[in-house]
Amino acid sequence: MKRILKPITYVLAAIYFLADAVFMAVARPISRWLSRHFEFKRLRAWIRSLPPYPSLALFSVPVIILEPIKPVAAYLVATGQFLSGVAAFVGCELLKLVLVERLFHLTRDKLMRIPAFAWCYGKFAEMKAWLQATEAWRAIRAFSQAAKDFVARARARLAESFSRPVPSRD
Repeated sequence: MKRILKPITYVLAAIYFLADAVFMAVARPISRWLSRHFEFKRLRAWIRSLPPYPSLALFSVPVIILEPIKPVAAYLVATGQFLSGVAAFVGCELLKLVLVERLFHLTRDKLMRIPAFAWCYGKFAEMKAWLQATEAWRAIRAFSQAAKDFVARARARLAESFSRPVPSRD
């Protein structure tokens, strides 16, 4: 039984990390945009003033609150409420990752002083590096880049069509 469950566990873990990695590609730009447009100076100063273990507790809050939404979203999809399930999954996953990204950015040095967190983060980094080395990941990245290039070209053509002078009928 253990031999059967081990590969399934690895596949499920890879899918989980792949979903988080894909969403993180969207969450990072949102997080950077928020940091540029909203100061929150006092909140940021308070978060930075926290010692390591309270920083870990604060860092854990979005994960603890928003991670259980994944099974709820799966249940919604399974019961035929596809749009509600997908919206719940995407919305909560992006919110969780944006909050985690911002909190990690603010508390990284303190969190790395906690041996168990540093060990887990090292394992996460190893898993992420392994995932990014796979052929599937490279294919997804190539497809993503092609889609970005297509959107950039379409946007440029659209902007160019609006900037051309309209010929007069005189």
